[in-house]
Amino acid sequence: MDQIIIIAIAGFISLALGCIIGYYTRQSLAKQRAGSLEAKLVKKVQETKEETEKLVKDAKTQSSKILAESQKEIDERRREFLKAQQLILDREKLLEEKIGAFEKKEDELGKNVEKLKTVKEDLDKLRLEAETKLEKVANLSREDAKKELLSLVEKDSEKDILERMRKVEQAGQDALATKAREIVTLAIQKCAVNHTLELSTTTLHLASEDIKGRIIGKEGRNIKAFEKITGVELIVDDTPDSVVISCFNPVRRQIAKMALDKLIQDGRIQPAKIEEKVEEAKQEISKVIKDAGEKTLYDMNILGVNEKLVQILGRLYYRTSYGQNVLQHSMEVALIAETIAEEIGANAPVAKRAGLFHDIGKALDQQMEGSHIDIGIKILEKFGEKEEIIHAMRSHHGDFPVDSLEGAIVIVADSISASRPGARKDTLENYLQRLSALESIANKFEGVEKAYAIQAGREIRVFVKADKVDDLGVSKMARQIAANIEEELKYPGEIKVTVIRENRVVEYAR
Repeated sequence: MDQIIIIAIAGFISLALGCIIGYYTRQSLAKQRAGSLEAKLVKKVQETKEETEKLVKDAKTQSSKILAESQKEIDERRREFLKAQQLILDREKLLEEKIGAFEKKEDELGKNVEKLKTVKEDLDKLRLEAETKLEKVANLSREDAKKELLSLVEKDSEKDILERMRKVEQAGQDALATKAREIVTLAIQKCAVNHTLELSTTTLHLASEDIKGRIIGKEGRNIKAFEKITGVELIVDDTPDSVVISCFNPVRRQIAKMALDKLIQDGRIQPAKIEEKVEEAKQEISKVIKDAGEKTLYDMNILGVNEKLVQILGRLYYRTSYGQNVLQHSMEVALIAETIAEEIGANAPVAKRAGLFHDIGKALDQQMEGSHIDIGIKILEKFGEKEEIIHAMRSHHGDFPVDSLEGAIVIVADSISASRPGARKDTLENYLQRLSALESIANKFEGVEKAYAIQAGREIRVFVKADKVDDLGVSKMARQIAANIEEELKYPGEIKVTVIRENRVVEYAR
């Protein structure tokens, strides 16, 4: 037991000694580490101090340099300021000298004005005295003398004034005529419509003579059925390999031609087939007419047109006037009207649209009563065209007064398109013969000095001698010339007869 206690005490003592030794050992190590850290801190402080001293030294050097440069710049600015100040002082001195000279001249001018006023007053007094004395001597008042003087000057200068007025008027007319020719020439040059026009034919060529018999049918039943359904007259004569379709309505004539083409291609010509092919042709012609109207509006770049009006416009494709295709003619008038309107500053879109629709009434003039102008007005009003368009198109034949510049332009464009030689299907020889015949009829009358056929033969102007034909004789001659033209000539439309009588007095200064 004692041994165990001794062993326990020895172990306790050993443990205590181990703890004491460990404690002092850790203390020694801590002191060593503390000494090493202190040395490092002292070294770091020394390095920081040296670096700070270096930065302060560099800052002092940089500050001295900046101060030197600033002082140099201040000195430079001071010199410039002193120089500018001296310049201002010099200018002030010069300005004061000029102001002094101006005040001196102003004083002199004031004195001269006073002198001029005095001289003017003296002159007015002298003039009044002279006028008073002149009135006493001439026995005329001032106003009477003025009127007398002006009258004499007017008489002496009247001839010169009239001559100058005539020259100015002639120069103005020449300039206007030149400008008008330029505008019309430009309009024709810009017009892109072909002058070689396609006309709807009335002659159908056959592959052989045998087809004529099949067209006629047994006892003529086929041809009778065809004429009844289509409303045309079918002429089958001795002309080889051809038949002629005759009808005043161009659309019906075209439907008949298309239906007959289909019947010949089908080979079965009988009343039932005739009805079938005519119906097919009517449907096709409606589409062709609408396509023609739409293509025209597309080519002309015109928008906002009612669909039914497009259909009516397309009908002009099968309408001709004196051999001229009316749709092509309308396109040409529209293009010419647009160009002229642009040149003279008018409303080009209105002139163009009115030019295109100016003959729209001809599409239905064979189905409605009235002139093509009246019919055209009704059509355009029905389908919502503007008043300015209707007013511009309705006066192109003189049936309505011209109440707008665009209306006058449409008249000019229509005349250019229709009246020039070659536009319509008259040969040049017939054209020249008609003009020559017109002039010959007028020249037969006694007292006629000269006669000119103008407007492509639509008008004849007759100048008579004033000493042989009086005013009453002028009216009588116009009626007689018109009656002779109606009896001797054949022509489309009407011819205007204008008889002119004027007095001229010519004197020569030698």
